[in-house]
Amino acid sequence: MKEITITILFLLALLLSSCKEEKHASYMTNQKAAEYFNKIDSICKNEKASLWGEDIYGPLMMVDPDTRQIYANFQDDEGLLKPRDGIFVGIYPKEKVIRDFAVVFGGTLTGMAQLRSTENEYEIISRSVHALFHCLQIRKGIDTPEFHASHLNEKTARLWVKMEWRALQRAVRTSGDTRTQAIRDALVFRSARREMYPRFVTEENNFENYEGTTTFTYIYLCSSNYKEYLNRLLNYYDRIYDTRSYPNSWGFINGALYSHLLFESGFDFKTINSREVDLGEIIREKYKIGLPEISRDIAGSLAFNYDIDLINEEEHSRELRLREDLRKTVSKYIDRPVVYLELESPNFSFEPGDMTPVDTLGTIYNTLRVSDNWGKIVVDEGGCLVSPGLEFIRVPAKNINTDKNHISGDGWQIILNDSWELAKYDENYIIKKLLP
Repeated sequence: MKEITITILFLLALLLSSCKEEKHASYMTNQKAAEYFNKIDSICKNEKASLWGEDIYGPLMMVDPDTRQIYANFQDDEGLLKPRDGIFVGIYPKEKVIRDFAVVFGGTLTGMAQLRSTENEYEIISRSVHALFHCLQIRKGIDTPEFHASHLNEKTARLWVKMEWRALQRAVRTSGDTRTQAIRDALVFRSARREMYPRFVTEENNFENYEGTTTFTYIYLCSSNYKEYLNRLLNYYDRIYDTRSYPNSWGFINGALYSHLLFESGFDFKTINSREVDLGEIIREKYKIGLPEISRDIAGSLAFNYDIDLINEEEHSRELRLREDLRKTVSKYIDRPVVYLELESPNFSFEPGDMTPVDTLGTIYNTLRVSDNWGKIVVDEGGCLVSPGLEFIRVPAKNINTDKNHISGDGWQIILNDSWELAKYDENYIIKKLLP
């Protein structure tokens, strides 16, 4: 009986170990990474720089977020990466956040694509092109990673956004005079929103330019034909439309839809030379559309052509779900023991649709990666609460464990930099700097 018990325990441990190992991108090898680099290079070269005036392909690294293994197509200036099997490999520093972005590694500007635990060829290639395009934006001086569109979680702003999106979707699906009229309607809704929130106009332009043109570019380049491209664009629209929070997702699709319509009109994207270009104004001039002096005067009547009653119902249901979620989840960040992490100069990585606003308390992120002066926190499940002004993060302190500079709880882990420690105050915990 004892031997049987030991055997069962051994098999269970082996199974759990195997599940843990499969969490990382175990499918990626040096050879496969080289094949992906060749595919991405071919995709970029087939475009022949017709969109932006230069080949997007350049230094690129794919990084496994769990092992932090780097697979790169370049030798960095500082020699941190080592050649192996036709590519370059290394380990990404534990204190740095891994995300789909443009970063400087070893003195070299490179695109970074985060690998997921399950292989998906389109996802790997599109994330890579996404990151490479951000590098091109930096080279062209049109990058703008800072934007704060917090107003887009207000009900009135969301109503105008949804009507603008419905008009843009109609424009994408039609042509001729019908398309022109739909674009005009979208611009009226856009203008009405901006009349109500004038101080966010620049933020919206920055968001659309930075992420919207990027979304359009990678979907266009990574689709094998026009039908596939249009399906992917509209599927992405559906995905963003249904998200509960728009401040960190709106620009991805809004800018992509305007970019698509500009592309079909023959617009020369190489003329974009500023981070504050207004894509709506460009398309208004391109289609020779006139707008009223005050758009809100006619936007209300146009709304009935875009199912405003249905949109109101959607937003009412959203509010009810948010209240219910708030009731169920907020207690674990407020009433129970929690860990507070004060944010000083944070670097965030998250999925745009993976968050829930909770009124004045902030935003709950289901998954999140943040690096700051004190180190790094990775939230894989269970969520965390980020305060409205990005002042601090709270995670539940249930089942908290500490091992030197490694702190973990249910669904999260913190790696502290030197000179920082976890301290307990009453029932809660804080991360604080050690006294000299």
